Amino acid sequence: MWYNLNIKKLSILILPPLLRKIKIINYLFSLIKPLEILHYSWLQFRFDNIYKLNHNSQICYMQGMLNDRFDPIQRRIIITNSHRYKQQYIYTEVEKKIKYLGTIYLRQDADFEDNGADFLVLVPIELLNNDNFEMKALIDYYRLASKRYKIEPLEDIT
Repeated sequence: MWYNLNIKKLSILILPPLLRKIKIINYLFSLIKPLEILHYSWLQFRFDNIYKLNHNSQICYMQGMLNDRFDPIQRRIIITNSHRYKQQYIYTEVEKKIKYLGTIYLRQDADFEDNGADFLVLVPIELLNNDNFEMKALIDYYRLASKRYKIEPLEDIT
């Protein structure tokens, strides 16, 4: 590939054969060291940009990007819809419906109605900080401008 240059080898090949002595080659290597550092940093910048271009605002890509960055081994970060739980309704006496309700879990109103978020980022508790600036910056970079989100601790969804 054109971008993978061996600058040391190229500098030796450009050097005339009569000047290819150990001291001259070492001096030449010391002169091209800043160029090697610059080339390495450019390659890293290029790979970072290719990674950014390969990801977008789709849930699978955002979830993969967050797991790559913050939880690369266990990959526990989940992006889900903001309405996580199905509502159960209780009938009144006037409706004369069956009153057996079964097991009902009490949830917050924010879990059912419009909670100010279009999607939730569920993060394990040990990965949460007080501010999560880096995680918020990455989500803001990839999300659509009209979408709102909340970062919440991951818990067992029943």
